[in-house]
Amino acid sequence: MSTGPEPSGSDLRGMSRLAFDAIAGLIGMVETMHGNIGHRGLFAPRSGEKTSGITRLVYRSIRGVTHLAGASVDAALALLDPILAAGDPTPGREAARAALNGVLGDHLAATANPLAIPMRLRRNGQPLQPDKESLAAALTPLSSRLAVLVHGLCLSDRQWHRDGHDHGAALSGYMGYTTVYLHYNTGLHISINGRAFADLLQALAAGWPVPLEELVIIGHSMGGLVARSACHYGAAAGHDWPRRLRKLIFLGTPHHGAPMERGGQWLHLALEKSRYTAAFTHLGRIRSAGITDLRYGALLDGDWQDRDRFEHRGDTRHAVPLPDGVQCFAIAASIGSEAGDLRGQLLGDGLVPLRSALGQHEELHRALPIPERQRWIGRAMNHFDLLSRRDVYEQMRLWLGPA
Repeated sequence: MSTGPEPSGSDLRGMSRLAFDAIAGLIGMVETMHGNIGHRGLFAPRSGEKTSGITRLVYRSIRGVTHLAGASVDAALALLDPILAAGDPTPGREAARAALNGVLGDHLAATANPLAIPMRLRRNGQPLQPDKESLAAALTPLSSRLAVLVHGLCLSDRQWHRDGHDHGAALSGYMGYTTVYLHYNTGLHISINGRAFADLLQALAAGWPVPLEELVIIGHSMGGLVARSACHYGAAAGHDWPRRLRKLIFLGTPHHGAPMERGGQWLHLALEKSRYTAAFTHLGRIRSAGITDLRYGALLDGDWQDRDRFEHRGDTRHAVPLPDGVQCFAIAASIGSEAGDLRGQLLGDGLVPLRSALGQHEELHRALPIPERQRWIGRAMNHFDLLSRRDVYEQMRLWLGPA
């Protein structure tokens, strides 16, 4: 018995295009993000191309990877290697490589691809070795106050510098902190990065050339989740550095996830329900483990091990409390200009909802008990303005206190 009309060839082509367009849309959003990182923001009027030069070339190649898919991914990625490796690591090349790692970083790491970004501490784009001699030679002046800045998805440590401002440089110049920056592959699971970051902080604290009195971590977007994961794994391993950690500042961190990834998951689920579109769901599996962890803000290995991360389960992650004895602060952004602005309430900073960025949740065991005086909302501001707005820096400076 027939269960209904068979789809036409044009119907199937339309379904396949929907799957391709969904992934291409994600890549296009990331490219727009990089085009806007040096401009007025996510919702600024566009002028010309999203990106240019080497960055534009690499995004074209990433789109090629999406359309090739499957076994052709490695062949397409191989074409990018000489493009990104040639010459000095310019900010444009590093931005493009960071974007590629955000979208496909777990695949790059699993296949030992040279484009995979290794986790390192850096300053001015240069890697730091966490031993006393190397740190003393690379960092002057040295302070007993250390701030570590952790970037977000598809970004690099060099993108803390935006619109002529760098929070880390400002803290170093006016508040007496020595600042270093984490550079890492944002396509890996947050828990993998969290554990590695914890180990790196242990080495950094042990090798700090002067007595370390205060450690502060500032995380933008995914970087805040990596910092929370590191606190969990550092405490579990009995590391020394958590006892030096005084303050954690979150900038637009999706503590309870981001709608962008949940929307991608719903599309995957919808395609899977039909025998005519199920073949296209493998395209959705191109997106990295780091991206799928942002569905609800998964911080632990147990949130993804022995599970299909593309399966629709609802929020089954383990609740991870804030670290004991550490003051935690949350800065959220709203594209709305006033507190009651409906657009700001619904969209938050354009990528992360206000409640997620502030740690609020209807389930009490998941809600983060950040005191109201340690929460701040920037109005008429988007997700990337958090990297460069002067009022954001002034709020952090107020919380961090005098040198």
